[in-house]
Amino acid sequence: AAHATMLRRSLSTLAGVATRAQAARAGCVANLNAPSYFSTVASSGLDQREKSDRLQHSRLAVAAAWRGYATDIATTSANSGAITAALKTPTADIRYDDNNHSIDKPGDPSKRAFTYFVLTGGRVIYASALRLVVLKFLLSMSASADVLALASLEVDLSKIEVGQTVTVKWRGKPVFIRRRTPAEIEKEVAVDNGELRDPQADADRAQNPEWLVVVGVCTHLGCVPISNAGDYNGWFCPCHGSHYDASGRIRKGPAPYNLEVPEYKFLDETKMIVG
Repeated sequence: AAHATMLRRSLSTLAGVATRAQAARAGCVANLNAPSYFSTVASSGLDQREKSDRLQHSRLAVAAAWRGYATDIATTSANSGAITAALKTPTADIRYDDNNHSIDKPGDPSKRAFTYFVLTGGRVIYASALRLVVLKFLLSMSASADVLALASLEVDLSKIEVGQTVTVKWRGKPVFIRRRTPAEIEKEVAVDNGELRDPQADADRAQNPEWLVVVGVCTHLGCVPISNAGDYNGWFCPCHGSHYDASGRIRKGPAPYNLEVPEYKFLDETKMIVG
């Protein structure tokens, strides 16, 4: 019970001292008269132990109160002028002290120009990079110079005799160039297209009736036929027995289609370009 009573007195003393200190800080009382309070406690009729406890708690309360007061002074000294002016003359117009710093207004012309410059420069860089990527991609898909050189083949026709067939290499495939005799031309023109597996007129396969140009690859399984052979004196594939006539049309055997006619044109009477 004695300890509880002493604790209540100590708390009461702390509350009283804190209240007076707060009042002094707010300007309600002039000063916190701590020495007179201490002398009052010393001259009271309390026993020596109780006096000692109350004085000790009072000193702690006073030290805490003045420490907080000093902290408030330190934190408000920098803005004391502005705070005092705001308290004395309250107004709805908000003003800022710009003595120690500058304030950029919204939409400042110089800042806007800098922003536009940065955005435009970035977009130009992005567009240039995208253009470079697209060009690189397109160039990688185009054929190189050596491939383009092999895409077409020039053939000298002056060295080919009538009735002779020569084989040239074009794009990695054999191409048969045959100089047909008048009898062969007449025979192939007279063929009835209704009898053919892959109907095609001789005139549709030869630009010049004297010259026939076909790809030397069998349309069955890709073998290379033998020239001037077979039942129709055209081409014969010994692999599976396909027979082609002198116009390159399939006449017998398992091949489903005629020999392919590549693109070609005559430069003059003795020059031809295949491809």
